[in-house]
Amino acid sequence: MNIIDFRLRPPYGGFLNANFKRVEIIARFTNQLGFEQAESVKKLSMDLLFKEMEQAGITKGVVVGRNTAQIGAVPNTSVAEIAKTFPDKFVAVASVDPTTRKDSMLQIEEARTLGMNMINMEPGLSAEPKYFDDRRLYPIYAYCEDKNVPVILMGGGNTGPDISYSSPEHIDRVLNDFPELKVISAHGNWPWAKEIIHVAFRRANLYISPDMYLHHLPGMDDYVKAANSFLSERFLFGTAYPLTPIVEYTKWFQSLPIKTEAMENILYRNAERLLANKPRW
Repeated sequence: MNIIDFRLRPPYGGFLNANFKRVEIIARFTNQLGFEQAESVKKLSMDLLFKEMEQAGITKGVVVGRNTAQIGAVPNTSVAEIAKTFPDKFVAVASVDPTTRKDSMLQIEEARTLGMNMINMEPGLSAEPKYFDDRRLYPIYAYCEDKNVPVILMGGGNTGPDISYSSPEHIDRVLNDFPELKVISAHGNWPWAKEIIHVAFRRANLYISPDMYLHHLPGMDDYVKAANSFLSERFLFGTAYPLTPIVEYTKWFQSLPIKTEAMENILYRNAERLLANKPRW
């Protein structure tokens, strides 16, 4: 079975000066989840990463950029270069800093020229943290809805100064106000598992990717139940590498009590449909 990992940051390019510089944080998250770090992380090796991807059955990794004032940035040009250098392995997603509307639009235009058809935002980590439903972000949502550009919102875990920034009520308002906008909740708005599942039940334009926060944490059973039922075509698989080791996490995920058809949707088909989406540039 082909597998698409919807959240993977390789030890390459701009990520070496961002995600992979946070050595202690990566190690702490990995250990808290009950894993040991992958050899590719320890040695910052792309060759080892490719071997681990092959062993796990992962054929594509969705490489999501980062553009934040609080925890660093990986330029969209660097993310696009990764996908250009390894086109058979990675798909690039641009990241937009929603500090000002004009700058955001320029960043989206840059993403378009770089061939990137999806954007990521982490407004809780901006210089001035914002909730997802901050009205200053609405012109960005409106543009993306009009142009058929899916938006990833990092909505769980350390998504802002405090836990309120991951509260699903904020993403629920956005989904209601922009019903044609495809939104992916990266980190699955954890720890608000029941609440975000309720939002997904109400809003057909929400996709959920709990990734590392699914692994033996409170809410795991709720995510699995949703994936087995109404959310089977809107649930996404992600390892959050380098925070989890690809091989071990993928093997564990495949052992979950998820129906065969739903598992195939989650591991590949759902992501394939999103990535095949064509913006109306």
